[in-house]
Amino acid sequence: MRRAALVAPVRTAVGRFGGGLREVPAESLAAAVIKETVARSGIDPELIEDVAMGQSYANSEAPCIGRWAALEAGLPISVAGLQTDRRCGTGLQALVTASMMVQTGAADVVLAGGVESMSNIEHYTTGARWGTRAGSLNLYDRLDRGRERSQPEWRFGKISGMIETAENVATRCGIGREESDAFAADSHAKAHAAWEAGKFDDEVIEVKITDRKGNVSVVARDEGIRPDTTAESLARLRSVVKDGVVTAGNASQQNDAASSMLVVAEDKLDELGLEPMGFLTGWAAAGCEPGLMGLGPVAAASKLFRRTGASFDDFTLIELNEAFACQVLGVLKEWGFEDRDRLNVNGSGISLGHPIGATGARMTTTALHELKRRGGGKVLVTMCIGGGQGMAAVVEGV
Repeated sequence: MRRAALVAPVRTAVGRFGGGLREVPAESLAAAVIKETVARSGIDPELIEDVAMGQSYANSEAPCIGRWAALEAGLPISVAGLQTDRRCGTGLQALVTASMMVQTGAADVVLAGGVESMSNIEHYTTGARWGTRAGSLNLYDRLDRGRERSQPEWRFGKISGMIETAENVATRCGIGREESDAFAADSHAKAHAAWEAGKFDDEVIEVKITDRKGNVSVVARDEGIRPDTTAESLARLRSVVKDGVVTAGNASQQNDAASSMLVVAEDKLDELGLEPMGFLTGWAAAGCEPGLMGLGPVAAASKLFRRTGASFDDFTLIELNEAFACQVLGVLKEWGFEDRDRLNVNGSGISLGHPIGATGARMTTTALHELKRRGGGKVLVTMCIGGGQGMAAVVEGV
């Protein structure tokens, strides 16, 4: 079976919720990274067969965003497009889907990635189609509703959202507030240090925004990093749940971003004149209890290791998305993994942000650029997924 090569991985900066990218819709963010991936790779756009773009909060403003963004980016009409959704694993699923296409010979070149504009996720109602004869009409915040409806209530009971699941993990694994705050502060420190060292310069593209008056602003740096964050400053925040562990400071952010790359059959690289930055060589997804969704990477990594024969000793780096500090610490405890020097070396969801549909592609992009600086190696990219799943993939550098 052919290997899936990863070429020209890029991402936008990650915008804060309601921040600099608020006025940029998801389809435009996706189109921006598509254009950059095509330009950097030098690929003839006519040779791109499909665009697999992940988006967790899709809507009818840009249906089937892979196709929509391909057209927005100016790709030929002949280029097909699709949309993936595996919640927090959506962007990684798009890369996996593209990889399976080239591995099996269904395609030679697929452009893949993920996008989310959480600032533009709408409110909606389900009661207006056929009219309301009496009473009130409910208007839902789709951000909140997606978390509350992440599991069948008849089977698992009602859930208030992902914070509840994080508190469940903290209780089960014996994770406390102090260590969670310390972990979160370290995430911000690592992300800030990465920017200061120029580590993100090659992977992040500028996004220009023109307002109604014609003024142009540029978002070129991740907006959620707080370099002055300390464990002491985080300790002053009130927990979301009384006497709980999770706070606004030790949980991931809501964000806007996009990321993409080419996924190409290895035997076509020379013919097309393409330089790979790495290969996606294995993956797995696994289910877990929805109320303990934060432990999804435990099941996913275990399944991946059984399939591939790999172990933690085989990986140069571990990219474990930081949905919540206590969730990451719970996963590490379940794994029995103690080598923090290999974990999220440039920050993750707490500091860089968690734009749901883009996160998996963003993590992979960051991992590939880090491996390039190190002259190769292997990364485990993994995340928990709302509704009770985990996903994990093996990314190898060149």
